[in-house]
Amino acid sequence: MGEAALRADARRNRERLLTVTRQVVAEEGANVSLRDIARRAEVGIGTLYRHFPTREALLDAALRDGLESLTAEADEGLLADSPGEALLAWLERFSARSRAWCALPMPTGQPGTQPELQAASRAMAESVARLLTRAQDAGQVRRDVDAGDLLATARAIGWLSEHTEPDRVTRILAVIHEGLTTDGP
Repeated sequence: MGEAALRADARRNRERLLTVTRQVVAEEGANVSLRDIARRAEVGIGTLYRHFPTREALLDAALRDGLESLTAEADEGLLADSPGEALLAWLERFSARSRAWCALPMPTGQPGTQPELQAASRAMAESVARLLTRAQDAGQVRRDVDAGDLLATARAIGWLSEHTEPDRVTRILAVIHEGLTTDGP
């Protein structure tokens, strides 16, 4: 049954489970108790399993939801007056959110593995590439950077933010911002 076919209360439960999953994974890592997630979402464990039959299904859905949100934010950045600033703000948001997901397996690209997650990851990368190109065309971001460089940098900052103090991450983001930007067209 697709999400659109869910009753309103079932849809709210599903969204609450995804929200709590993202929060708990950010706090405790990917090996969290499903019972704890259900309890914090104020639903029964049966409700959790009705929506997500396995731990992997729950984590994949939460990750996919996060990727879709980041895709939408990159697309919104295309409309910004300053695409360079929008790109740098997106990079900060991606880095902050990815901290919670570093331990999760990302789509492998092999046929038949996590197709919905792969599609969400691909869509996000395509949106970021468009935002990067717009920022480069505006003369606000260096031309020798590609979307793969940007995404690898964001993932590295996400990993770093899980393993060091927040002040260091802030300083490194400032260095990256300085290195990505230009003085204008």
